[in-house]
Amino acid sequence: MDQSINLLIADDHALIREGLRKILSIEPRINVVGEVADGQQAVEFCTRNQVDIVLMDINMPVMNGIEACRRIKEIKPNIGIIALTIHDQDEYLFELIKYGISGYVLKDVHPDQLIQTIYGVARGESFIPPAMTARVLAEFSRLTSGDHHERKHQALTDREIEVLKQVAKGQSNKAIAKALYISEKTVKNHLTSIFNKIGVEDRTQAALYAIKEKLVDL
Repeated sequence: MDQSINLLIADDHALIREGLRKILSIEPRINVVGEVADGQQAVEFCTRNQVDIVLMDINMPVMNGIEACRRIKEIKPNIGIIALTIHDQDEYLFELIKYGISGYVLKDVHPDQLIQTIYGVARGESFIPPAMTARVLAEFSRLTSGDHHERKHQALTDREIEVLKQVAKGQSNKAIAKALYISEKTVKNHLTSIFNKIGVEDRTQAALYAIKEKLVDL
């Protein structure tokens, strides 16, 4: 049986927290280990407890979800964070990507899509709504353009480019290993090298880089 996923719900609305708990409680692999009402509580909970994924609201009192994301990733970088928000705004998404978010979904998302996003993030995948990808790529391109910008992927080996393309397609380490006939450990080693060479910190940033540099089609 697949390992269970310890999930924390962070939202300042009790009704939303209760609704999310009811939706997720029917999934045998998802274990809701706690609920908090602000970003500071989310940081403190993740510091004290074993958490795999946080469903994080953006606008919360005391500390907002963006700052909470930054602090949690500093303390426990392996925790996956999914922003759950009513805001379809570029600045929120881009800030969260910089801090290592794994997923971004709007609060009108279908429950099945939310559950599949949680499972995907647990597998090491990332999710950005397709409708927002082009706008984020435009901003990413703007910030990385200029006289000193160079095609860093030219330093990648052929195998590393193959791995990067798979990451950009949203494939997990297990799926990449199977597709390329290598071990998951080798995939992880390639990813470490790729991140260092192209100057990114996580899979989402690497995927955006690959798409921007036209290493893979949208």
